[in-house]
Amino acid sequence: MRALLVDDDHELARLLREYLGPHGVTVDHVDEGAGALERLAKTTEPYDIVLLDVMLPGIDGFDVCRRIRARQAIPIVMLTARGDDTDRVVGLELGADDYVPKPFNPRELLARMRAVLRRAQPAPPPPSEPAELPGPIVVGDLTVDVPAHKATLGGRELALTSFEFRVLVVLARRAGESVTREELASAVLPRRAPDGAQYDPSVDRSLDVHVSHLRQKLGDGPREPKRIRTVRGIGYILVRPS
Repeated sequence: MRALLVDDDHELARLLREYLGPHGVTVDHVDEGAGALERLAKTTEPYDIVLLDVMLPGIDGFDVCRRIRARQAIPIVMLTARGDDTDRVVGLELGADDYVPKPFNPRELLARMRAVLRRAQPAPPPPSEPAELPGPIVVGDLTVDVPAHKATLGGRELALTSFEFRVLVVLARRAGESVTREELASAVLPRRAPDGAQYDPSVDRSLDVHVSHLRQKLGDGPREPKRIRTVRGIGYILVRPS
């Protein structure tokens, strides 16, 4: 695993290098946001994950997260001494995949990094279901190409996080049908990985935030969404055009 740590705490960077190195994680470190954006843009060997502090000199972590997400779907874990729930929600709305408040145990951080990377991998179809048929899923002017991990709306490619894309795939496959929150969470975030590791339950609580962010990217209004509607007490439905 290759990680980019964006944090102005050089002692923390040293400690993370020492802990994560033996676990197969190579950590590159930059101490400000502009440097992180430049490194991501110019690297010839893509990073697997970004560890991003919120309190940075110059461009803050929220803005860096927004700029990264506008360009690519690399997993992002935000790190911050500010553990306020509002900050967590803001980070998730901007496209972060997880949020770890400081101080944290490096072992927990490693577990969360691995969980985020597992979620970024395409989920195999359940054994009881037939294999994915070739060809994109088309719902009106929305096209979801699962093998290519790409979605377009009116011919324009959408910049989706891996989590948002998987949510959209589940809803698109069942367009016109109500999908319960439990079904959606189970489909995009299995309770256990193939190696038996437990996923972080906090991600389940962030499902609504990710759906809200997905709505924004589909051009849905916050009060009366036309594409992804909430079915009160049940879950969500991707509306199929009449």
